[in-house]
Amino acid sequence: MINIVLYQPEIPQNTGNIMRTCVATGSKLHLIKPLGFSIDDAHLKRSGVNYIDKLEYFVYENFDDFKSKNKGDFYYFTRYGHKPHTSFDYSDASKDIYLIFGKESTGIPKEILKHDLEHCMRIPMTANVRALNLSNCVAICTYEVLRQQNYNDLLREEPHKGNDYLERDD
Repeated sequence: MINIVLYQPEIPQNTGNIMRTCVATGSKLHLIKPLGFSIDDAHLKRSGVNYIDKLEYFVYENFDDFKSKNKGDFYYFTRYGHKPHTSFDYSDASKDIYLIFGKESTGIPKEILKHDLEHCMRIPMTANVRALNLSNCVAICTYEVLRQQNYNDLLREEPHKGNDYLERDD
C-alpha cells in the first residue's frame, strides 16, 4: 500500500491536488498537524473536486503520533537528500510504503530527517529552483512507486468512452 504523508501542509490547493492524486492511485493520505487550513476549506474541496468522498485519509496531532500508529518503510523527500527518488526499490507491493513530504515553506525538520539519513532523497533538478511544487513532487514520486509495481490494478484505458474512442468517427 502506498501512503502519502504530508507533514504540516500549509496550502489547501496543494493538499486538494494531492487528495485527487491519492484517489487516482489508490493511495492513503496521512496529514500531520498543524494544518494551514481546515479540512472543510473551500479551496481544498475545489482542488480535490468530487473525489474527496472516495479518499481514505487520517489526521495526526504530531509526527510522534503518526509514527506510533504506522509501520512500514518510510521515505523522506527533502531538498537536502543525496539520493534520487528513483534509487530505491519499491517493487514489493505487499509492503506498506510511506512517502513523507514536508510543509511547503520549510520542509521536514532536520530533527526528523537526521534519524533516517539512508531514506532521505530528493527529486533531481537544476540549481535554478529551490524545489518543485509539493503536489507535483507527490505525483512524481507516487508514480515512480507505481511504475516499479507495474501500476498494480490501475486502469490502463479510459473507462467512460470505451477502448475504441480514438478510432471511432463519432
